[in-house]
Amino acid sequence: MPAADDALARFRAGGVIPAHPLALDEDRKLDERRQRALSRYYLEAGASGLAVAVHTTQFAVHEPGRGLLAPVLELAAATAAEYTDRAPVLVAGIVGPAQQAVAEAELARDLGYDLALLTPYGTGGATEDELLDRARAVGEVIPVIGFYLQPAVGGRVLGRDFWRRLGEQPAVAGVKVAPFDRYATLEVVHGLAESGRAGDIALYTGNDDHIVMDLLTTYDVGGRRIEVVGGLLGQWAVWVRGAVEILAAAGRARAGDDAALRELLALNPVLTDANAAIFDAAHAFHGCVPGIHEVLRRQGLLAGLWCLDEDEVLSPGQLAEIDRIWAAYPQLRDDDFIAERLDRWLRG
Repeated sequence: MPAADDALARFRAGGVIPAHPLALDEDRKLDERRQRALSRYYLEAGASGLAVAVHTTQFAVHEPGRGLLAPVLELAAATAAEYTDRAPVLVAGIVGPAQQAVAEAELARDLGYDLALLTPYGTGGATEDELLDRARAVGEVIPVIGFYLQPAVGGRVLGRDFWRRLGEQPAVAGVKVAPFDRYATLEVVHGLAESGRAGDIALYTGNDDHIVMDLLTTYDVGGRRIEVVGGLLGQWAVWVRGAVEILAAAGRARAGDDAALRELLALNPVLTDANAAIFDAAHAFHGCVPGIHEVLRRQGLLAGLWCLDEDEVLSPGQLAEIDRIWAAYPQLRDDDFIAERLDRWLRG
């Protein structure tokens, strides 16, 4: 099987794909040593791939004047290449209008990425037809993952007909469903079912507020069973050992393991509560990225909370909320796993 086909098969089989943060130093320059350490953490924790240059990486990396997109993509790909036994699936976030999106897709392909996560960010007032044409153009370069990005962080409302027409495109290999809205999630599922290609399209949850239940849910649409096979998540940029265990337990629960099901049902509100603090739900997700950084800082993986945008900081009261969930839910954390390996990850 060609390497590209093998990567698609692994992606369709499902897995844990963290949305990769951006490690910066106090001058807001790329901290390559800690960026590599993050990638090593995710892959050694059991992640099946990495998603880079996505919202959690900060969309500002795509701004040409910063000169960050190529180095950030290349650094993750080079680090992933250290793990030949794992063959990680590499997903590149793509933004902007068609011309920019195609250029970014070509860069990602040339750096060894397997799929493009096609976000509506940066497309302005593009019509749905224009978004579909853009997906088609990118799909001529690299397989595409559709992305229902929640409007609070730069997405837009997209209905069932859009997802049907996107699903009909042969290059579409997956959809990350992340509107943080149950009704909108159902629109995606129904659209994919109507496309006739649901069996070829891997559905990943990006609903960080509903992770466990998404992984447990089977949709029966017109006699076709559709399941969420994994997660491509900002929440899974932290506590990745636990994320891998959650996905494995969801598989057991679907197979009839009652103990696994009960364990996950108890975990569901716990993880959502933790996510609310980390993602700053109380302030329309303004502190989402710094919240992720704060968890990684406490574990020694990041040196600080610096973002490319100096105004992107923790919201008032968010730190206290993170303190609260940190103390309340130690079972979510993988501090010991990180502490045992951190020095090695930070070497070169």
